[in-house]
Amino acid sequence: MYTCRIAIPHCLGLSFFLFSMAVIAQPAIEDTAQSEVTFAEHIAPILYDNCVRCHRPGGVAPMALISYEQVRPWAPMIKYKTQLRDRMGAMPPYYLERDIGIQHVKDDERLSEEQIRLIASWADNSAPMGQLENMPPLPHFNESGDWRLGEPDLVVKLGDVTVNRGDSDSWISDNLVPVGLAEDRYVSAVEMREVNNADSKATAGTVVGGLYIFHHMSWVTALPAEADEQDGEELSWPVHELGRNPDLFDPKAGRLLQAGSSIIPTTYHLHSNGQDTTGHMEIGFYFHPEGYEPEQKRGRMSLGDGLNISIQANMKDQELHTYTVLKEHTKISSFEPHLHAPGARMCLEAIWGNQIETLACSGYDHNWVKQYTFEDDYAPLLPKGTIVHMIGYMDNVATNTNVVDSRNWSGSGNASVSNMFLHLGQSVGLTDQQFVQEMAGRRERLGLGKNDHLVGCPLCMADIPLLEPMDEEAGEP
Repeated sequence: MYTCRIAIPHCLGLSFFLFSMAVIAQPAIEDTAQSEVTFAEHIAPILYDNCVRCHRPGGVAPMALISYEQVRPWAPMIKYKTQLRDRMGAMPPYYLERDIGIQHVKDDERLSEEQIRLIASWADNSAPMGQLENMPPLPHFNESGDWRLGEPDLVVKLGDVTVNRGDSDSWISDNLVPVGLAEDRYVSAVEMREVNNADSKATAGTVVGGLYIFHHMSWVTALPAEADEQDGEELSWPVHELGRNPDLFDPKAGRLLQAGSSIIPTTYHLHSNGQDTTGHMEIGFYFHPEGYEPEQKRGRMSLGDGLNISIQANMKDQELHTYTVLKEHTKISSFEPHLHAPGARMCLEAIWGNQIETLACSGYDHNWVKQYTFEDDYAPLLPKGTIVHMIGYMDNVATNTNVVDSRNWSGSGNASVSNMFLHLGQSVGLTDQQFVQEMAGRRERLGLGKNDHLVGCPLCMADIPLLEPMDEEAGEP
C-alpha cells in the first residue's frame, strides 16, 4: 500500500468472494469499543499515511482507497490483507517479522498491531463512515515524480527498451550512459525506478508484475579506459528488482561516484507485461555533503547458493541452507532476501562460538522484493570468524499464486520459473580498531550495561581494549 511499485490485478488477492467468506468465518471481536471505530476518525488516517501513494486515481494500484465510497466495498479484503502481516500477499508489502530478530529498521513500512486491530474492528462492525467533519485532510500527491526519498541530487536516465506483448523473457545488456559529474561525489543513497507507457488499467496480471517490463537490472559504473589513462575499473552497485525500496548506504561508508564515469547496464532481465510497452530505467543518486570522506569500507560478505537448489513439486516448507565464514569484522547494514516464485520466507542467523542467534526473518513475495536496512546502532556487528547462516523456505504449491505450475520440479536458474537463493543486502568491513570503537559507541549511546544483551552483537558487552596501539602524534592506529 505504501511503496507500490508493481500493479497487478490480484494485488489485493485472488478472489474477493473467497476472502470475504474467510473473513465472515472468523468470530467477531466482542468488545464494545469496536463499535466506535469509524472510517473518518480511524481508518482514513491509516490509509492516507500508508496506502494511497499507490491506491489513488492514476496510481499504479488496481483501486483507489481515498474516499469512503471507494474504500467501503473493500473493507473485508483490507482486513484480510493487513492481517497477513509478514506473509506473501500482505499489504503494505513489507515482510519483516516482528516476533524474532532485530526490529529497529529504517523506513519501516509495517502497520502497527493497533492499526491492524482497528482495521479488523472496523470491517467486522459493518465499516461505518463516522462524522465527515472528522476526516483528515486529503493527502497531497506530487505528480512530477515518485521518488521515495524526495528529488535526487542527480538523475540519470538510461536508454529506452521495448517489450511486445507476446515476447518471451530476455537478458540483454545496454550502452553506457555518462553520469555527467565534473567532480567525485560520495553517495548516501540510491533509488531506481522504471518509467514506461503501459496502461495501468489494462495490466495483464503476470506473476512478475503486470505493469513493468524490467524484472531486474544489474549495473556498474566505470571510467572509460581511455580517459585520463584510467584502467576502466568497474564499481558495482545494488541490483534493481521489482518492488524494491531505496538503498540507504551506511552513513560511515558512502559509495563513490566518480567524475567522468558512466553507468553500464550489464544485464536487463526483461519480461512481457501483456502490452506492447516501451520503458526505461532512471537512477537517482543522493549525495553526502561536499568534503565528506568515508570512515569505513564496503564489506566483502557473500552469501548464497546456486548449486544445491532442488525444489520438489507440490510441497510446502522446503528448506534451503547456505553458510559463510566472515573473513573480517563485519557490520551488516541491510537484510535483503532474494528467492524466486516459490519463495515464502528467509532467515539470517549468526553463529559465534556456542551462541546461535537469529538476526532477522522475513516473509517473501516475488512481486515485491524488499530490503530491510537496520538502524545504525542495531545493525549486526559481528567479529571475524562468525558463521553466517541463511535459511530459505519454498512453497511450491498450487495455493502460491506466484507459482505457474506447482507440478513442476525446478532448480537454479535466472528465469522466474527457475530459482535463486541469495542475500543481496549491504555490509561494511571493519578494522580491529573500528570494530572495538563501534561497540564502545553503541554501549554509550544505548546506555548498555554488562548484563544487557544486544541482538546481533555478541561481543558488545565484552570489555575489549583497543586491538591496535595508537600513534600519539598522528592520533591514528
